[in-house]
Amino acid sequence: MRPFGVIRNALSHAVVAACLVLPGSAHAQADAGRDRFRETYKELIETDTSLSNGDCTLAASRMKARLVAAGYPENQFRVVVPEKFPKFGNLVGEIPGSDPKAPAILLVAHIDVVEAKREDWERDPFKLVEEDGYFFARGAIDDKAMAAIFVDSLVRYREESFKPRRTVKVALTCGEETDATFDGVEYLLATEPETLKAGFAINEGGKGWLDDKGAPRTFGVQAGEKIYQDFTLVTSGPGGHSARPHADNPITRLSEALARTGNYHFPAMPGDAVRNFFARSAPLYPGATGDAMRLVGSGADDAAALDLLSKADPVWNAMIRTTCTNTQVTGGHAPNAVPQRAQATINCRILPGTTIDTIHKALVEVVADPRIEVTLADEPGPVSAPPPLTPEIMKPVEKLVAEMWPGVPVIPNLSTGATDGRFLMAAGIPTYGISAIFVDPDGNGVHGLNERVRVKSLYDARQFLHSLVKTYASAR
Repeated sequence: MRPFGVIRNALSHAVVAACLVLPGSAHAQADAGRDRFRETYKELIETDTSLSNGDCTLAASRMKARLVAAGYPENQFRVVVPEKFPKFGNLVGEIPGSDPKAPAILLVAHIDVVEAKREDWERDPFKLVEEDGYFFARGAIDDKAMAAIFVDSLVRYREESFKPRRTVKVALTCGEETDATFDGVEYLLATEPETLKAGFAINEGGKGWLDDKGAPRTFGVQAGEKIYQDFTLVTSGPGGHSARPHADNPITRLSEALARTGNYHFPAMPGDAVRNFFARSAPLYPGATGDAMRLVGSGADDAAALDLLSKADPVWNAMIRTTCTNTQVTGGHAPNAVPQRAQATINCRILPGTTIDTIHKALVEVVADPRIEVTLADEPGPVSAPPPLTPEIMKPVEKLVAEMWPGVPVIPNLSTGATDGRFLMAAGIPTYGISAIFVDPDGNGVHGLNERVRVKSLYDARQFLHSLVKTYASAR
C-alpha cells in the first residue's frame, strides 16, 4: 500500500475542488428508494447475528442477494466463510474505479450484534419496530445502520450508473462484538488482505450528538480510539458446608476487591485530541461547563475543571481518563455450600499512550489482596496511532455537514470504545469513524436495553454517506 502522505499529495488539490460541487445534488431525490432501504435495513435487523443464536453468513448472503438483484454480477461480491466458523460469514466486494493507480476507499461495517434477551426488552429485539419517531431493535445503530446504508448506496450507484475514479470496496464483517471468539476484519487481513487494502476506510463511530430538545449539536469524526483489554480476577478457598460458614469465603473476598476497583478512578490524562474536542465544544455550553471546557482545552490540568467535566457526562469522563469497570461475576458450586472459587471480569478502556502493563499493575494495587490473582483475560490487541485529519478527509465532511445541518460544528474526537478500526489502522489503513447518525444524550441504548435510532437521523445518515462516498470516490 502507498503511504498515506503520498496519497495526500496526489489528491491534495483535487479533493478540495471536488468538494465545491458534490457529484450530483446532495439532496436531489433524497427520498428515492427509501422504502427499499427500509426493507434492506429491516431484513438485516431481523436476521439474528448475535453470538449465541445468530448467523452472520445468512445475513451476508441476504445482503449479497440484494446487490445481485440490483444488477451486479454474481461474482462481484462474495461471502467469505471461515472454515472453522461457518456462521461468521463476511461480505466483500468492490466497484472498480476508472483509475487503477488511485488508492481505494474501504467501507466497513460489522453485521454482528451484542446479545439481547427478549424478556429484558420492552419489544422483541430482533424485530424492527417503528414507534414515536424511532426505530427500535438490537443493531438499530450498532452497526446494522451503516451496513444497510452501504448496501443501499451500492444499489443506488448501480441505478445512477455511477463510475467512480477510485475503487470503492465494501466489507460487511462478523465478530466485532466478540473478537475474542472470531473477528472478520482480523481474519480477512490475515487471509485475504487485498479485499481490505485501501487508501483509507470509513467505519462506524464519529456519531453526531443531539441536544436535550432533539436538535443536532455537534457532528463527530472519530480519529483514534482507546485500547480494549479485559482482566480476570480469580480467588479460591477450601469451601465447606454452608451450615458451618467460616471467614475464608472467596465470594466475600472477591466482592470486597470489586468494590475497591469499582470505586477507583484512574488519573485524568487528556491528550491533544481530547483537549481539542473540549476547546471546540466550549462555545456550545454556557456557564461553568463551557468555562471548564475552555480551561482544559487550553492545556491546563485544572483539577476542578477536569472533575466537573468528568461528573457532567460519562462519555467526557471516559475521554479524560482510562476507565475500568466490573462486568461479570461467577462463583460458588452449590446453594448450600461455602464457595470454593469466585471469578470476575474487569473491562478496561485504556488511553492511548498508556501501556496495558501499567493498568495491570494498577489493578493489582487496587485489588490489594495477594490471594486474588489478576491476569489478562486474553492477549492484547493491536495498538496504533490516530489517523491524520487531512483536508482530503475533513473538507468533504465539513461541506456536506454545512449543507445538511447548517451551523453544526464538525468536531473530531477520540472514541471511548473499540472498533475494528484498531485492526485496520495497525495494518496501515487510516480509518475514520463517520457514521453521520445523530444520537440522543443518553446514547440510545447501544449495547444495552431497547436500542433505538431516530428515524430521521437514520434517513439523514443514509443521504449523507451516499453523497460523501461519491465525493471521495470522484476526487482526483
